[in-house]
Order: sequence, then C-alpha cells, then structure tokens
Amino acid sequence: MRSEADRARIARHRPQSGMATPRFSGLASFMRLPVIDPSEAPGRIDIGLIGIPFDGATTNRPGTRLGPRGVREASTGTRARNAATGVAPYDLAACADLGDVPVNPVDVAATARAIEAFYRPLADARIVPLSVGGDHFVTYPVLRALGGARPVGLIHIDAHGDTDDAQYDGTRLTHGTPFRRAIEDGVLDPRRMVQIGLRGSTDSADELDWALAQGVRILPMEAVIDRGLPAVLAEARAVIGPLPAYLSFDIDALDPAYAPGTGTPEMGGFTAREALQIVRSLRGLDLVGADVVEVAPPLDPSGVTALAGATLAFEILCLLAEAVEAHRSG
Repeated sequence: MRSEADRARIARHRPQSGMATPRFSGLASFMRLPVIDPSEAPGRIDIGLIGIPFDGATTNRPGTRLGPRGVREASTGTRARNAATGVAPYDLAACADLGDVPVNPVDVAATARAIEAFYRPLADARIVPLSVGGDHFVTYPVLRALGGARPVGLIHIDAHGDTDDAQYDGTRLTHGTPFRRAIEDGVLDPRRMVQIGLRGSTDSADELDWALAQGVRILPMEAVIDRGLPAVLAEARAVIGPLPAYLSFDIDALDPAYAPGTGTPEMGGFTAREALQIVRSLRGLDLVGADVVEVAPPLDPSGVTALAGATLAFEILCLLAEAVEAHRSG
C-alpha cells in the first residue's frame, strides 16, 4: 500500500504536459522530466534517467556520444501513458533526468571509473537507472556498480555478442568486449544471460564459443526466424527467472531500415514493431536497471533512429516503473 509520502513524492516528479506547454519549447530533458542533481536523488527518486555521452570505445563509425542529446530531443514527444499496455509510469514511480555522466572523451579507462563512481551511490540508494548511451562499452561499468554485491542476469538485445576478448593490439576495453569483462569480474551471471537477435559476421569463433562455454543462452536471428519471436521470448524469460536482471538494448538490433543511425548496422534485423513486442514481453521481470545504446544521431539526419531510441526508452521505463511498484507492494 502506497503511503501519503510516496504519493506526494511521485506527484512532484512528473513530466511537463504537452497540453500546458508546447513539446518543442524549453530545454530538452528525457521525457520532459525535471532535471535534478544526482546527489539530491536518494529519497526522492525511484528511477533515474541518465545520459552517457561516450563513444571512445567504438571500433567502427563514431557518433554515439551524441546519442543522449538526440534521444532527449526525440523523447519530448512521449506522453504520460502507454496506450498499448495501460501502464502510466509516472503514477507508479518518481522519475527524473539525472543529467549526464562526466565522461572523458579520450580516455576509456578514466570514463569507466567515472561511470562506475556515478552509479554506485544510485545503486546504494536503490535508485533504478535507465541509461542512454553512448557505445555499448558503457554498460560494463554500469554492471560493475549494479552487480557488485550480487551478480545480475542480463537480457541483451543486439546484432552482436559483445563478448570479444580483445581488439586492436590487445585492447580489452571496447564496445565489443563489455559482457566478457563483466562476466570475468563476477558482476554478471552468464547462466542467467540471454542474447537475442545476434546476426551477421564475426571476426572469429571465439566470441560466441567463449560465451556458450560460460553458459550464456544465445538466440540468434536464425532462431527467431525458425521458431518465432513468441517462443524465443518465452525461453528468454525462463533463462532470467525471478531473480534481478538488467536489460540492455542496442539499437542495431533493429534492421538498418528502421535504425540507420548506428555505428555497426547489420542487415536482417528486427522491425520497429518487433522491437516493441520484445520489450513488452518482458513485463513482470525483476529489472534493476536498463539501457538503450549505440544511437548515433549524426549518422541519421532524418532522426528516425533517435525516435526509435526514445520510444524504446519509454517502453523500458514502463517496465522499470512496474518493477518498482512490485517491490514496493511486495
């Protein structure tokens, strides 16, 4: 049962209504939510939306450092209620934009430390983060912060496995290595990790072979085609189970026809409608955080990729708000 204090706290953190002020006016924030300093979030916020404007670990086309800015702009068009699921996230959880992590654009290791330091106090305060990258490397230090006390499961929606060991003269911190590092560090449970939609070519067999040897469940696009998306998603839910998990959605999981603005596009991906189906199928899981990564606005002047990122972020916000409410009620 929600207390009067809870109701008052949630009421203070609602997005600006498009019926009161035009959506194209004012400074852009995620979902038009209030922007507060992260140091002021404990005790006030259930879910923090955070930008990680970093693409210094990318090995292909840069531009995702501008992802948070582009998704913020595109997200001003979202409204307060999910018409498909009926979820009104701002009625369930106090949400705010906590700004951007202060990254170092030319130092990957320093940025990793900055991200982890930014997220640890939020994890300690049980604030659920919804992040927008940035390249996929940024998920690694976030997982270090969230999985430090207990390894988390992972639902990973992507065209690529991101479990390489090293790239470019032995570099171990790139956007192709985050989940290998997280598994090695003990913050990610590979037996509760499922990858959906992988496709395209790889540099070597080791990336997928290593992941499989750790117990990672890989459901490539061929499995989606052969078995159907509902069956694949049911298997993914079974892998995750009732324990805490993290959701990471790389925008290149979508076919380039729906998300051309990304660093490493791969033909044969999900449609926009299928992407919504995937996220909505995850309702009821114990999600402790999530991200949308690899949106590169400079590579898509049309803005459709940023719109996809913003729409998926709102859908994921609905999942996180329901998870927060479930914890509060339970």
